[in-house]
This record gives sequence, C-alpha cells and structure tokens, in this order.
Amino acid sequence: MDTINAAYLNSLGVEAEPPSAEALTRLHRAHVERVPYETFWIHLAQGWGIDAAESTRRVATTRRGGYCYQLNGAFLTLLTALGYQVSVNVAGVHEAGGPNESTLRNHAALVVEGLPTDNNPGGRWWVDAGLGDALYDPMPLVDGVVAQGPMRFGMAEVGAEGVGEWHLTHDPSGSFTGVSLVDEPVAMDVFAARHLYNSTSPESGFAKTVTAQRRHATGTTVMRGCVLTRRDGDMVTTRTCESLHEWLDVLEGEFDLSFDDDVPAEALIALWTSVRTAHEAWADPRKTA
Repeated sequence: MDTINAAYLNSLGVEAEPPSAEALTRLHRAHVERVPYETFWIHLAQGWGIDAAESTRRVATTRRGGYCYQLNGAFLTLLTALGYQVSVNVAGVHEAGGPNESTLRNHAALVVEGLPTDNNPGGRWWVDAGLGDALYDPMPLVDGVVAQGPMRFGMAEVGAEGVGEWHLTHDPSGSFTGVSLVDEPVAMDVFAARHLYNSTSPESGFAKTVTAQRRHATGTTVMRGCVLTRRDGDMVTTRTCESLHEWLDVLEGEFDLSFDDDVPAEALIALWTSVRTAHEAWADPRKTA
C-alpha cells in the first residue's frame, strides 16, 4: 500500500485487512466518525475540486474533510487500494417532494460488490461516507428496512417508472428525505458541473449555510452556522456558540475539524462575523428590518 493510503488508514484508526463485509463496516464506521462532512472550504473560498487523488491526500494528511464528492472520492480510492470491487455512481438527494430526475448528480454514492452475507446474498452494498447525518454502516442493496443504532433506513428497488434503480429512505430525524441511486458506474468528472454550482451559486444550499456533520453509534452531531445539535437516541441537545474561540473549540472537539495553518486568522474571523450576523438576523428579524 502506498504512503498516502497508509496514512489514510492511520487517520481512521483501522488496520489494513482483506476485503469482507465486516471489514467494510469497520472502515465505514471509522470514516463517518472521524472524517468531517464539512462545507467550510466553500465559505472560506478555498476552491476545492473533486479530484479523488486530491481529496485522498487531504483526508489522509489533514484534519479536514469535504462534502459528498470529495469524501466518497477519497473513500473510493482507499477501498480500491484495499482490493474492494467498488464504483462511484450517480445519485440524487431529495426532500419531501420525492425523487426527481433533476436531483440526479447532486450526490455521488459508492457501490461495493462481491461481499455476500446471510442477509445480503447478492453481496452488493451502498457505501456512503458523504451523506452527513445518514448512514453509519454500509446499506445492503436489498429491499427492506435496516436499523443502524437508533436510526432506521429503508432500501427499495425502483420500478421502470421511477428515478434510478434504488431508493434509500432516510430516518425521519434526518436532514433530508431520501436518495435515488443510478445503478451504473461513472467517472467522477460527471459531477463537475453540479459541483461548480454547489460551491459557487448564491442559490446553492451549500453556499448559503456553513455546516459540519458526523454520525456516531448513538445518533448524529450537526453544526449549522453557529448552532450545534446532537442527537443521542431520543435525546436532542442544542448549543449556540457565542464566540469565535468557542466555535473553533466545538468544531475541533465534536468533529475533529481543525484549520491549522491553511486558513488565515482573518478569514476565520470574517467567516465567524458573517455566521453570527446571519444567526442574529434569524433569531431576531427586527434587527434587519
């Protein structure tokens, strides 16, 4: 294994081992627990791309993460190096209105093959380190409902009139409703146009609100703006950060997200000022009236 992927495994705290469903689960859990889903790079104007090698280097050597294209691009590289049969596939995250062709390519998902188990004799798995507050374990590509800690996820094969070939239903506590999956491997560059929109358009939700998210065994932790929400089973706690120092401490403590020396202090101060101004306007609209 090359130096970068060895460092990647070290950052996950996982040893290299032959491909298996059990090993894949260990890798998946470590990834969503330790590598932050985050959009700070957009709001700090860092201009990150979706090249898988670039994403892999960042995950392996820094305490930064990215969003779906970057996290799953990096995970694709690691799984390939470990000998897994894995592909990147077009997917589409949607809200309550339901699946729609227009959402396809707003997400990149991974499919791993060749790992049969008693509950998944076909051996095909939806693997996703880039859904933020969703999957903790790989999801079998089999019709049914699966419990992952306190959360429940549905998987269904889609008929000819549907969107894609598979549909994942998020737990009701999640930040979105579901995801459609096209069951055909693609190259990462098919997502380039959507990535440009996501990261630069004023209409993009990614560009409107800075966020960090992660899964853990008992639920989820999400920072939106300066508000931290943690779900542990049925218990939900919130905390609003009141200073830049507190905000950075929470990001490091809850998400292992650290900006080290790659972001100037003045850029972090400017982002914090923007985040607090937006929060105060939301909390008391009279301030912007």
